[in-house]
Order: sequence, then structure tokens, then C-alpha cells
Amino acid sequence: MPQAEGVSAQAERVFMRTAERVRNLPPYLFVEISRKIAEQREKGVRVISFGIGDPDLPTHPHILEALHEHTDVPANHRYPETEGLPELRECIARWMAQRFEVALDPATEIVPLIGAKEGIANSALCFIDPGDVALVPDPAYPVYAIGTMFAGGISHTMPLTEENGFLPDLDAIPADVREQARVLWINYPNNPTGALADIDFFERAAQFGLDHEIAVLHDNAYCDVTFDGYEAPAYLQAPSGKAAGMEYFSLSKTFNMTGWRLGWACGNVELVDPLLRVKSNIDSGIPQAIQQMAIAALDGDQSVIEANNAIIQKRRDKVVNALRSIGLEVTNPKASLYIWARIPEGDTSADFAARLIEEQGVVVTPGNGYGPAGEGYIRLSLTLPDNEVDEGVERIAAFTSQ
Repeated sequence: MPQAEGVSAQAERVFMRTAERVRNLPPYLFVEISRKIAEQREKGVRVISFGIGDPDLPTHPHILEALHEHTDVPANHRYPETEGLPELRECIARWMAQRFEVALDPATEIVPLIGAKEGIANSALCFIDPGDVALVPDPAYPVYAIGTMFAGGISHTMPLTEENGFLPDLDAIPADVREQARVLWINYPNNPTGALADIDFFERAAQFGLDHEIAVLHDNAYCDVTFDGYEAPAYLQAPSGKAAGMEYFSLSKTFNMTGWRLGWACGNVELVDPLLRVKSNIDSGIPQAIQQMAIAALDGDQSVIEANNAIIQKRRDKVVNALRSIGLEVTNPKASLYIWARIPEGDTSADFAARLIEEQGVVVTPGNGYGPAGEGYIRLSLTLPDNEVDEGVERIAAFTSQ
């Protein structure tokens, strides 16, 4: 009996071995936030979470009607095609032309995604070989660097500072790094900082890419979450944008569709085609009834976007005022779902966030969770119901930040 137990334990050790890339994988930021929320709730604390950017507002009825209509169609019960329905790609091309005056070939310059996150992660497999470099902003959405690691690449971080408007300083990238770099990741409106970029910056990024044979990959998930009359541009509006890169869009935040997993990538065919080829070997595409939801959203009443943004803008103003009342430095963002606030000197982001949840039951995200340059900041998401925003604001105002 002891021998059998020993054999079983040895077998378990062999079969439980994981790949080095998994052993080196840090815990996903929002998994850790969820764990802290669970800990507080176990103590009986009613937690108010400004942690994760998942819209609380429901998907609009006319979009859900399209799902209901197409669910019973037998053709939609079968495998979809990875490249997506032709009518969806044509719809995306129309939307890009109307929204940004960007012309795209639906057949070759657009690939639908199972959410922008999937496309961003898979893009590393398209363009990064082991030892290649990806130019990654810091702070940033973690998937840019994680996808690079999965592909065996190396992330060279570009610090985003307040002094530079949270834009990367492309001139500061060392020559030897430029020679090894294969992709440049940018993201405006920015997560987590809420910073903005204009077409002039996008053109500089595109020229940088062309000069150094680096693909420019722009994550534009928040282009329609805007306030105060601001309209966010697309990277592809830059004169050299399509020649140098590809852009990722998402229906998640614009139409409250995070749970339906819909997005697309578009741009240079030499970048879109590899992404399609990788996807066709990894996934089977978006369920066709859900693709019909995307068509209903993009072709439908766009006034729903303005209505969403009016709600979020009111939340933004309340949260900004509360943070300023306890001495934090905050710029009122004109886009994105996030508030990026500088905490008082002498505190770390993690310690400040820990005290806030322990003393007030309010969850925020430590800025260093998005990279070392995020130290000294916290991020708050505006995607919780209004009554919770109001209660959270009261708790924040009662918090002693020093």
C-alpha cells in the first residue's frame, strides 16, 4: 500500500508539470481584485468595487432582438467561419467609413474577433518570434506584454508620464531595441490613464513604424466612450496609418456587450491576413447569431452611445470630485471608462488601495498593476450602478488619505 501511494504521488508530479511560460505567468490583475473582494465579503463587508471595467448597463433591446431573431435559424447552429459573415465584414466597413472616413476592403482588410482581447493576444503569435521585441507602453493593458511573453518575445516598456501627456517618447527608444522590435503597441483613448492622442501623434507613430519596419498596433476599444463633446480619432485616419499598421475595435464598451465577445481588427492586409490564419487554427469564429447582434449594433440607432456616455459622464464628475476632496490629483478624462488619480506622496499604490478597501470597503486598482510606471496612481472604473457610485463616493469622501 505505501508503495502504491508513492507511485501515485510520483505520477502526479509528472503529470502536474506545467510549461515554463505558465510558471512565469503573473496572476491576472483582475483575478487578484476579485479575490480581495471575496475576502471582504466573507467578513460581511458590503463592497463597492471601482475595480473592473465591465459595463453595468444592459445590452440595448434592439441588439438583443437580433439575437432572438437569429437564434432559431438552423444555419446558425453550425460552426461559423473564422473570417466572419460577409455581411458583418461589410457592415464593419460601412461603420468605419461613416465614423472615421476610413475606406476598408471587407474581404481582405477586416477580421472579426471574439472580443478585442483575443485578437490582441493572438497578434503576438503573428509577428513575434522568440527573442523579438515588442514595444509596450507602461502603464498599459496587461495583455500586450503577456501575449508577447507567450510568443517567446521580450517587452521593451515605454514609460507614459504625465509630463508627456501619457504618450510614449518614441525618440527615447534605443537604436538597438528599435532594430529588434517587431511591433509597437499604442492605445488611445488610453486604459488606464484616460489620456488622448490626436491624428498628428498617430502619423508620427506610423512614420516611426515605416522607418524601422515595425508594425503599429493600435487598441481603440474606447473610441466611442467620450465626454464633453470630444470625438476620438482612429489610428487609421493618419495618412500613413494603414501602410504601417492595424487597429483593434470592440463592441464591449460602446454597446454594453462585454459578455457577447465581439470586436474586429482592420488595416494593412499584410497584418490582417496573418491574424486570420492564426485564428483559423485556434478558434472557430464568432457564433453567427452573435455576429447578427454586431450588425444590429453597428447599423442601428447610434444615439444609444450618447445616452450611455451621458450616464457615465455624471458618474465621472461625482468620482472626480470625491477624489479631489481627499487630496488626490485628478484630471477629468474626456474619454474611456476610467479615472486615473495620483495618490499622495509617501504611499504606494498597493498600500493606498489596501487601506481603502480595509477601512471603507471600496475597491480601486493599484496603478502599478499596469506596470512600474503606474506606481503612485490608482485607477477607478465607472461601470457600477448609480446607487453604488453614490455610496462609493460617500465612502471615499470619508477616507483619510494621509
